[in-house]
Amino acid sequence: MGEADKKAMDKKIAEGERAEKKALRKRQKELLKKEKVSFFTDFKKFITKGNVLDLAVAVVIANAFNAIVNGLVKYIITPFVTYATSGVSINEWEYVIREEVLDAEGAVEVAKISVQYGLWLQAILDFFIIALSIFVAVRIIRKAERKLNAKQIAKQEAEAAQKKAEEDAKAAEAKAAADEKAAEEKAIRDEFYANVREQSELLRNIYEAVKK
Repeated sequence: MGEADKKAMDKKIAEGERAEKKALRKRQKELLKKEKVSFFTDFKKFITKGNVLDLAVAVVIANAFNAIVNGLVKYIITPFVTYATSGVSINEWEYVIREEVLDAEGAVEVAKISVQYGLWLQAILDFFIIALSIFVAVRIIRKAERKLNAKQIAKQEAEAAQKKAEEDAKAAEAKAAADEKAAEEKAIRDEFYANVREQSELLRNIYEAVKK
């Protein structure tokens, strides 16, 4: 093979590699174009997913439940606490470390420093009330689920027992039919053997009579 032939072969190989790379890039572009999803299509898939909808429902219910608990604390429990403490709200409970000092013009000269433990107690009270409310709600839901599951289990057990009884009845019928068929076949065999014995006895008697 001459030098010119080698160059021509190398050129063909290089052209083939370029064509192969070009075809590969074209195929990749086509695949990317097929996989490309529009913004609205992708957004639609996102908002219609079950977990996103469940999360949205959970957030709405949590906000409503929070309003109920806050109303319980603010409108029912807090008035009783305020009445028991002679009209002083639990939020106003504080331990004053340094009293406020005013100047001659009534401006604050020295700011008051106090430990507002009433707000801390209010936060603790809110926590226990929220925890108790959630516990009661979850307990009621679980109790309802247990009752529903018990009904479903009882229904499934009843259906399974009925199915088993039907299968047992079918098996008993099949066994009775098989026993009846076996009895009929046995009766036919007994009759056949009885006829064979009778015919054999008759033939023996005839043979003996002829022999005499």
